[in-house]
Amino acid sequence: MNIPSELKYSKDHEWVKLIENNIALVGITDFAQDQLGDIVFIDVPTVGEKLNREDVFGTVEAVKTVSDIFLPVDAKIIEFNEDLDGAPESVNTDPYGEGWIVKIEIKDLLQIEELLSADEYRELIG
Repeated sequence: MNIPSELKYSKDHEWVKLIENNIALVGITDFAQDQLGDIVFIDVPTVGEKLNREDVFGTVEAVKTVSDIFLPVDAKIIEFNEDLDGAPESVNTDPYGEGWIVKIEIKDLLQIEELLSADEYRELIG
């Protein structure tokens, strides 16, 4: 299972990668995409909205199920990865790269420190 050490993780299986100041990318983990199976559609109707930690910001539809995606920190959704419209399977093949889901503007950077480290996440999923 791929769990990059430079990322932070939520108990709901999302990852956060700071890219500059208070801007970050968010996606679902390798574990989450594996559990979902083949992803066929991603819906993020919240672009432009300010949401709180653990609010649902979108859904991932796989062949077997539909799953909510939760925001790991208080933030504004500033961009959806539009490449996923034509290639949602990128979340399966490259969940930490091409498969990022949203770009966010974080309200409180201290919340990042409350997320799980790679080791803590590895322990969570067993």
